[in-house]
Amino acid sequence: MIVTIDGPAGAGKSTVARGLAQRLGYLFLDTGAMYRAVTYAVMQAGADFTQFAERIAVANKIWIDLQEDVILVDGEDVSQLIRTAEVTENVHFMADDPSIRELLVERQRAMASGQNVVTEGRDQGTVVFPEAACKIFLTASPEERARRRHAEREHAGEAVTLDEIRASQDLRDGRDASRPVGTLRKALDAVEVVTDGMTAAEVVAHLETLVRKK
Repeated sequence: MIVTIDGPAGAGKSTVARGLAQRLGYLFLDTGAMYRAVTYAVMQAGADFTQFAERIAVANKIWIDLQEDVILVDGEDVSQLIRTAEVTENVHFMADDPSIRELLVERQRAMASGQNVVTEGRDQGTVVFPEAACKIFLTASPEERARRRHAEREHAGEAVTLDEIRASQDLRDGRDASRPVGTLRKALDAVEVVTDGMTAAEVVAHLETLVRKK
């Protein structure tokens, strides 16, 4: 069974999807981390984000492996390195590139083949797994999403203001809604869950109920 969780930045998709996968005993597929991993690899290679040939050359030659909470690029643990502000600011070059999206979608489907999976991202229920048995659209108010992301960044030791987080979030929301491929949108058969005022544990419990009904 495939469970897709889509939604905007800061909605808590990764935390909730990971918790849900653990509760169900399913594989957790963090697709956002895959785009971040390619972005990080481009940075490390000294390639130019704005040049298609350089982006795709890096994407084609690296190997991304997801192991529970660990993201590996060619065997290197980059779990924390892909969460920096610089990666966040440049990941749209990867997400907006049709060729990179096609490459990563192919890899996502291969990882999920024959598995029980909880997968999260922007286009999992609409593009990657349109036949998924259970689709969830996870969201929260812009204020709540910015507050959560600010807390995450502070916990990671990054000096960033709430206003800076909100401005970056608004920019990403605009890009996600208007990009030509992998556009963020709710699948027609997805269940929308608004998480304002809910703890991560409460959201996981609610989603588990939805999945088990399916």
